[in-house]
Amino acid sequence: MNEQQIVVKLSRVGIFGNVLLAAFKFLAGILGNSSAMVSDAVHSLSDVFATLIAYIGVRMSRREEDEEHPYGHERLECVASLILGLILAATGMGIGASGIRVLFFEKGTIEVPTVLPLIAAVISIIVKEGMFWYTMYFAKRLDSAAFKADAWHHRTDAMSSIGSFVGIGMAKLGFPFMDPIASLIICVLIIKVAVDISRDAINKMLDTSCDTAFEQKIRSFVSEQPGVEKIDLLRTRQFGNKIYIDLEIAVKRDISLIDAHAIAERVHDAVENSFSNVKHIMIHVNPGEK
Repeated sequence: MNEQQIVVKLSRVGIFGNVLLAAFKFLAGILGNSSAMVSDAVHSLSDVFATLIAYIGVRMSRREEDEEHPYGHERLECVASLILGLILAATGMGIGASGIRVLFFEKGTIEVPTVLPLIAAVISIIVKEGMFWYTMYFAKRLDSAAFKADAWHHRTDAMSSIGSFVGIGMAKLGFPFMDPIASLIICVLIIKVAVDISRDAINKMLDTSCDTAFEQKIRSFVSEQPGVEKIDLLRTRQFGNKIYIDLEIAVKRDISLIDAHAIAERVHDAVENSFSNVKHIMIHVNPGEK
């Protein structure tokens, strides 16, 4: 399967799976008197829009460079991830507001849920956890931040269903107030994931450097290349799901310009061929010490 086929397949699974699951949970919540399950259904429905945004973002980010965008379009995937994070945060706050309303302003109207929402919660946990692993597997193959964020949408939906299951179960045991409290717990979990996704997207849009472990791996690799005496400077920056590197290496000071250039070219090709997420490395050659 090529990248385009994977993107289309992930999108179809995410959209159709969430539409069916959201409809099922919404009916179970309404018929079974569970505000937590209705909130859970809204979360599943938001995943439909999340998958659509991930699909559009990934497709646009993989467009070739052009005159107006000589460095490519990878940052569009960061924009998609940021939008996904904001949607997730809005969904979480909406679920939290619903729980607060029921808990503090509609106390007398809290009904004990039936067994139907409990069954729906179990089905949702199994399905959404499966969708998380499925989406994350292919998102890693694509190295796609947007689809990784979409996978986390599935995981938070599974967590929502766990919260719903606990809240509904406690309500049936004689604690009906636990159903809206479950909505508040779900709200906190969702917002936490939304913040993590948004922070990662913003970091990649701001040319944030790579982590120390990756830079050390690059240093070790370059230092082992023939003709490189030492590394004078190494800078990395994230550009969407790709990485740009600025490198200064020292070579023997008495070799010809042609030989020095050949060393730089070998290092350039070796890095870009060995590290698939490195889109380009710019190398400057310095004369080594006497």
